[in-house]
Amino acid sequence: MTRDEAKNDRDDMLIDGPDYQNPNPNLISDGFNASYLKVYYSKLFPYSDMFKWMSYGNDGKHPGCDSSYFGRRELSFTLDNDIYLRFQSFKTASELESAVKEKCPFKIDIGPVYSVDPSKRHAYAQTGDNVFKPVERELIFDIDMTDYDDIRYCCSGADVCRDCWPLMTAAIKIIDIALRDDFGFNHILWVFSGRRGVHCWVCDAKARRLTNEQRAAIAEYFHVYKGNENSQKKVSLGGPGLHPFLVRSYTEVLKKFFEETYLSSQMLLSSEERYEKVLEMIPDESITSELRGKWQDNRRSSKEDTNVFRWGQLKHVLQSGKQKGQGLRKCVEEIVFSYTYPRLDSEVTKHMNHLLKAPFCVHPKTGRVCVPIDPNNCEDFDPTNVPTLSQLLEELNRESLGEDVETDLERTSLGKSIALFRSSFLQPLLKSCKEELEDSYNKKLQQSKDSLTW
Repeated sequence: MTRDEAKNDRDDMLIDGPDYQNPNPNLISDGFNASYLKVYYSKLFPYSDMFKWMSYGNDGKHPGCDSSYFGRRELSFTLDNDIYLRFQSFKTASELESAVKEKCPFKIDIGPVYSVDPSKRHAYAQTGDNVFKPVERELIFDIDMTDYDDIRYCCSGADVCRDCWPLMTAAIKIIDIALRDDFGFNHILWVFSGRRGVHCWVCDAKARRLTNEQRAAIAEYFHVYKGNENSQKKVSLGGPGLHPFLVRSYTEVLKKFFEETYLSSQMLLSSEERYEKVLEMIPDESITSELRGKWQDNRRSSKEDTNVFRWGQLKHVLQSGKQKGQGLRKCVEEIVFSYTYPRLDSEVTKHMNHLLKAPFCVHPKTGRVCVPIDPNNCEDFDPTNVPTLSQLLEELNRESLGEDVETDLERTSLGKSIALFRSSFLQPLLKSCKEELEDSYNKKLQQSKDSLTW
């Protein structure tokens, strides 16, 4: 890891690299305070829930469970001064809690479950065998708003607002529906990254056991965006007909979002500079000249929004009967996909050994907690209204601090997020895990009985 890479906001993942020290420590925003973080870890961080999630029923309470499972999970701590501690592992929730309270990490990242305890990997390396390797890892997705900078005009970089955040809402809807309907996954957790994007954790047993090749195939299934700021054509939609997944994405989410929300909120056709970017996606010069002439003239009888009016003209020209070429008709869909389709960091999805920030961490730049997002009501999620560390401490201090964590949680705005995590994700997941453990255990018992039968 280079010094420049280490300075970047590490919202997404970590890979192997040497420890690094930031020459400018304590560069934190008003929403983040290291001393407040100690109180947060002491009073509000849901250690028990995190342990239950990452144990997947292997909590030692069932004879068929794997008691070493949680202890083979890698956790990474980012400490003050950007010191990275990789391959941390813990046997119990109390061990995890003690370590977090002691080290007070600015960020916690979750890695895979390895074949052996990752903290003891060097001992196994001396054997000469390739014993230390990842064996399970959630299927993960990382969507970052900075990847949309070429098509949003309200913000750039790490900044987000209510006008551009709906891009994340559209991404959640499209990816979540496909994961459930096309791949049959059920236990999916969406989490706000704390600043500028969203993370997705697919936690079904069959998802956790996917190989790198299978993960890459799923990433490729979602891969449509191929452009950059210098590309005229931003997407590749395949042959003459759209894939059923893309048809559903367009008809159920993207078309309405683009035409009713994003077109006007970003004023995509309001100025020559902006509409020229759209015209560049049309390969027929005669059509672009016709539209350019109409828009430069700027005369219209309707009081309709300029962006909506011009989009109607563009659609009429491209989709009218005289346009015989399927490619030109497809330009409308290509423009919509270019501006609104999810832009995934595929490398995060493809490899088991990538780290991803843990839910309920506090983002050190914004002070906001990485809270779950309900995919069924994701349009109601407001990133500017997510609890901050200082806000939570104020809520706790309105009354004297109690001894009971649950009581403290209920007195803060974080309580609703914890309740959502438990009811919509954790409880159904653990129920499924216990059923799977019970079924596997009973099968092994039956096989043992059968082997003793003469």
